[in-house]
Amino acid sequence: IRLMWAYTVGFTVLPHVGGFLGWFFNRKEIPVWYEKLKKPSWCPSRKVFPLAWTVLYTGMGYASYLIWNDLGGCSSKAVIPLGLYGAQLALNWAWPPFFFGARNLKMALIDILCLDSLAIGMMCSWYRINKVATLLMVPYLGWLAMATCLTLRIWKDNPEQKPGKSE
Repeated sequence: IRLMWAYTVGFTVLPHVGGFLGWFFNRKEIPVWYEKLKKPSWCPSRKVFPLAWTVLYTGMGYASYLIWNDLGGCSSKAVIPLGLYGAQLALNWAWPPFFFGARNLKMALIDILCLDSLAIGMMCSWYRINKVATLLMVPYLGWLAMATCLTLRIWKDNPEQKPGKSE
């Protein structure tokens, strides 16, 4: 029983690791660069993002534990459902370095569009395994939809500066 708690906590904490690192390495770009971008009126306040991601990563991590547990750990049956989870998590973690670190709005948009597809595929693969785990991912999918629209709008409204041109 003690070991199961360790797995539960480990799976639940894992998504936060990349989220924290993404914030830590890009935190200086947020007040400097991000605040100057043209954003739509429906863009959430900066204060909402840490709270939202804490809730979303916690739900996502626990949901992945439920899938892992229901499939008996790292079995051959777990390869696709947990592989899709790992792939979408990697793209999730890659978005801040593209957006904030490289300031590459086009790559951030490509990343999040691929992320959306993987998240939907993951949820479809999870549905027959554990409906609760799938439902735990619904808020994440909703947030991704908003984040995708926001990334698209910011990319369209903030044309990238060509090298050598000043504002």
